[in-house]
Amino acid sequence: MEKNINLTLKVWRQADAKAKGKLETYQVDGISVDSSFLEMMDILNEQLINKGEEPVAFDHDCREGICGMCSLYINGRPHGPDDDVTTCQLHMRKFNDGDTVYIEPWRSAGFPVIKDLIVNRNAFDTIIASGGYVSVGTGGVPDANAMPIGKPDADEAMDAASCIGCGACVAACKNGSAMLFVSAKVSQLALLPQGKVEAASRAKNMVAKMDELGFGSCTNTGACEVECPKGVSIANIARLNRQFLSAKFKD
Repeated sequence: MEKNINLTLKVWRQADAKAKGKLETYQVDGISVDSSFLEMMDILNEQLINKGEEPVAFDHDCREGICGMCSLYINGRPHGPDDDVTTCQLHMRKFNDGDTVYIEPWRSAGFPVIKDLIVNRNAFDTIIASGGYVSVGTGGVPDANAMPIGKPDADEAMDAASCIGCGACVAACKNGSAMLFVSAKVSQLALLPQGKVEAASRAKNMVAKMDELGFGSCTNTGACEVECPKGVSIANIARLNRQFLSAKFKD
């Protein structure tokens, strides 16, 4: 028999970036434990619309754990009380009947609130544009297949490339640092021969842009790795630091 639960929701409401926000309390009843967290949010919004109230604004797209847009801070954890999942992959079986659930947006100077639970994550795109690419000629598919790359390097590059840029690392960090994101995007290129040509300028430019956009410094608490839905390793941060220092010494 399908189990249903009743919940009290404390949801952050904020009209726009300049408005003062606050937590509003809502009651949702009869929520199936097999439903996803975002389906529960849809049910809440249906209730609000039926009452003539404004629905809660929140981001989502793929609902398959790929895009990272569903980022929510749930009961003090990015993406909620489960491991290695995004918010859209979180199921209501992780909650108990009668629970009070706090739902907030990412908190970071680099991610200003747009409305309610939606934050502006354009800062990540700006960081990528500053150096997270390869501009040298890399040839076509046959050329890539002819270029031997050791399996350990290929595996590490693919692990780094699994970062979806959701921002959970920033939300989890007490300093609001984006080092895990930046290091993953540097590593996925630095480990491959195609990415080595611009390695020095990439590390310097991306770190400089990260600092310029208001993200904090890394103090190696490891919270970013714990809360990353894709399990990106903080070993990438060590690699970024080596790349950055090496570039500075060359200067």
